[in-house]
Amino acid sequence: MQNDETIWSCIGPGKGFCSFKVKRKDPPQVFCTNKYNVTGMCSKVTCPLANSNYATVIEDEGVCYLYIKTVERAHSPKNLWEKVKLSKNYAEALQQIDKALEYWPGHMINRCKQRLTRLRQTLIRARKLELRDEKKEISVVKKKTEKRERNREAHALRAAKVEESIGTALLARLRKGTYGDLYKQKDVEEEDELEEGLEADHLSGESEDEEYEIEEEDELQAMMADGRSNFIAAAGDGDDESSDEEESGGEEEIDSGDIEDQSELIAALASSKNGPGGRPLRKVPRVEVEYEYEDEAQQKQPMLVKPATTRTSTSHRR
Repeated sequence: MQNDETIWSCIGPGKGFCSFKVKRKDPPQVFCTNKYNVTGMCSKVTCPLANSNYATVIEDEGVCYLYIKTVERAHSPKNLWEKVKLSKNYAEALQQIDKALEYWPGHMINRCKQRLTRLRQTLIRARKLELRDEKKEISVVKKKTEKRERNREAHALRAAKVEESIGTALLARLRKGTYGDLYKQKDVEEEDELEEGLEADHLSGESEDEEYEIEEEDELQAMMADGRSNFIAAAGDGDDESSDEEESGGEEEIDSGDIEDQSELIAALASSKNGPGGRPLRKVPRVEVEYEYEDEAQQKQPMLVKPATTRTSTSHRR
């Protein structure tokens, strides 16, 4: 158990040492820096260390709390101080102090109320200073800068109105025909250039078609000439081998039938060069048709055929 008299005799002014004690020479005074001291003065009545029953008011982040120490909790330093939150309303906070310190000495109750009053005044003053600083920051505007900005805005507005009025005047003159055919002539020239470009493309396409037709005619004539020469060679071979005609009379009839089929095919190709309306057909992939014969003297050269369908390959045997 702690003894208040023994503690005070050890730390009191002029008797011992206390780490919270601060002395002043002029005027001679002794202050206490302990945060639980209710007045800040070093004396036997206000010392939080030399009193088993003690009460004070402390502010923490803008909120006031009432701290109470009793001798019943002296055995537990952890729970030595009881903390009571005071209301933000000043009258209600005073009532809370009276209720919590109902059986305490009157000088202790009055000191707690005085400390509460002083703390509330300090918080109010701090809030006023903070608000005043904010208003200064918001209201600091240079008059010259503000006037310059207003003049620039007015100048930009006048320039925009002038440009808009010029545009409307030009459109009105154009609708009335003040400029005549000046702008219409440009449109006509552009249309003429477009038509000339289309005609040039059409002529180039026709010239390409004519060249393709000439190439097809040359190829067809070459094919017909090859067919006739093959036919003549086949006839000569037949005269030289007259001895074989008696033995293979039926076979010669089959060969003459094949030759007639070839001549008919060439004639069909010549007639199918142009379409049903006399219009030249477009170029299509060519198919190589080969005819094979057992007799080497009657072998035919490859012929180029332009079919109307997909690519095919046929072979005839005697």
